[in-house]
Amino acid sequence: MRIARTLLVLGAMAFAGATAHAQDEQPLILVLNATGPITPPMAEYIGRGLEVAERRGAEAVLLRLDTPGGSIDTLQVIILSIRASKVPVIVYVAPNGAMAASAGALITMAGHASAMAPESIIGASSVVGSGGEELDPTLKAKQSESLKATVRGLVERRGQEATRLAQDMIDDAKAVSASEALDAGLIDEIAADQAALFEQLDGLEVGMPDGTRALRTSGAVAETMEMSLIEQLLLIVTDPNIVFILLSLGVLAIQVELTHPGTWVPGFIGVTCLALAIYGLGVLPVNYFGLVFILTAFVLFVLEIKAPTHGALTAAGVASFIVGALVLFNSPGVPQFERVSVPLVVGVGVGFGLMFGAILAFALRAQRLPIQMGKETLLGKSGIARSNIGQGGQVQVDSELWTAEAADDSAEIRKGDRVKVVEVHGVRVKVRKV
Repeated sequence: MRIARTLLVLGAMAFAGATAHAQDEQPLILVLNATGPITPPMAEYIGRGLEVAERRGAEAVLLRLDTPGGSIDTLQVIILSIRASKVPVIVYVAPNGAMAASAGALITMAGHASAMAPESIIGASSVVGSGGEELDPTLKAKQSESLKATVRGLVERRGQEATRLAQDMIDDAKAVSASEALDAGLIDEIAADQAALFEQLDGLEVGMPDGTRALRTSGAVAETMEMSLIEQLLLIVTDPNIVFILLSLGVLAIQVELTHPGTWVPGFIGVTCLALAIYGLGVLPVNYFGLVFILTAFVLFVLEIKAPTHGALTAAGVASFIVGALVLFNSPGVPQFERVSVPLVVGVGVGFGLMFGAILAFALRAQRLPIQMGKETLLGKSGIARSNIGQGGQVQVDSELWTAEAADDSAEIRKGDRVKVVEVHGVRVKVRKV
């Protein structure tokens, strides 16, 4: 029995070791998720993922792409990272219905292998300005020719039809479906899901800097690498709605700090919000002329408090704030995904108007309240004489003893008589007998 138990333990250890060895032999594919506009934080994320894949000896990197596009500068950074990678990069436009539009189409072409999910689209890569506007014909021609030269280098290995289609995406903003892209040879496969993609790409030869390599993707272990906390934060602050909110809160907090110096908390919050908003404004296509209207709105709000006009300046401030935000973010030609929500702008503008209106109402009500402090509060109050009062004596007013003298027109005041304060001189009061 002892020998049987020993053999059983040794067999289990051998089986576990064989299983672990088999798992170690399985190829690793690192999965990156690039969803949303192409921004600098996304470029940082992709670059970091490629470095991690190289350090871990991954078989390939799978870049799941679903984007409406982005800036040319960020696109060039991503393309350089992919083409310089020592690990094959598979660009997969997914899930069903996803898009690789504008800059996303060129990222798909830059992959060492590329695939699309059913019902996804690719293309519409014509050149526009940073604000979505049409460029000067000469400048547009220069940038278009530069991009076409880039895509020719990326897809000429796929044949003339694929090259012609890629150039049409830039010249004529052409977009095609997954099946049309596959028929033209622009992509390698159409895959319903990730597991099917790995099976279909197994054995595909891809060109790498060090030569041709065959992909080993069948049975591969997929491991997703998420964005870091900093990358997620920077990606969030490139959302136009978030930038608008940060900008509004930042200006409001700084205004509170300037009107109530010494309370450092609003100042700290304001500087932080404005710093994040400035980063977002540097990435987004904005018209900075809108900032003039936004700052004018806050000046009008303050003037309403300092010199009340019964709401006229507040109404003008709300209108200026809304117009400024729309000019800043929603100029003609800006893509829809980079526009700020109009209901959000109107809601925040009306909210600020109501807030400053409430402050104004409190200020006006405070002006109508009777005086609560100072010598003026004693005038007209009644009290009790605590001694006979002629040229001197004491009276009690509101549980306080005051040095008092009789007014010229007062009757004789004796101890216990009720009196009324008619004048205040420092710590002495003049009283008249009631």
